[in-house]
Amino acid sequence: MDTRFRDRTEAGRQLAERLAQRPGLEDAVVLALPRGGVPVGYEIAKALGSELDVIVVRKLGVPGHEELAMGAIASGGVRIMNEEVLEMLHIPAAVIERTAAREQTELERRERAYRGGREAPRVSGRPVILVDDGAATGSTIRAAIRAVRQQGPERVLVAVPVAPPEVCEMLAGEADEVVCLLTPEPFIAISVWYESFPQLGDDEVRALLAEAAHPAREGGPRRA
Repeated sequence: MDTRFRDRTEAGRQLAERLAQRPGLEDAVVLALPRGGVPVGYEIAKALGSELDVIVVRKLGVPGHEELAMGAIASGGVRIMNEEVLEMLHIPAAVIERTAAREQTELERRERAYRGGREAPRVSGRPVILVDDGAATGSTIRAAIRAVRQQGPERVLVAVPVAPPEVCEMLAGEADEVVCLLTPEPFIAISVWYESFPQLGDDEVRALLAEAAHPAREGGPRRA
């Protein structure tokens, strides 16, 4: 079995070491997918001296089997659908629209909750590092890539601790560069590759974003 990460903090530090070798990231902005991607992105932003913010993406789960993504939505009206899942399960259009409407409401709530009235960072002309704690199908990160592309970044890098080989390959076709530390087969699930993988709350996300914006002289935010 491949080596597991102790937690999201360790995964973020390992990604930061890899990214520190890339040139041209002095003006990069780190955009993390909440909630689990934020502690990973926090470590990357801290190591690179980069700005940290969130990009909110919501998975469109199959009703009754929500862990299975039939697609994803992101800020800016971006929607990615998993045509293979839709065809296999014969999901009606009305079900897709109902699910998308519900998730759009949650997407907007999270954007308000995490930013607290702050404007989103400038992306145009800057390198963007998209971060999550792993990628199982790649649907949410694909939606994030397309949402970011609409804002005219200089380039888009994807950084994830773990993902199946075929997902990393698929993401490489949409991002300018992809960094995957572990590409295990069989993949099973993201949580399998962490010793500690707790669920995070909105308060923890806000604390990490606040700490990234105003680093404390001593101590730091609670990390997952």
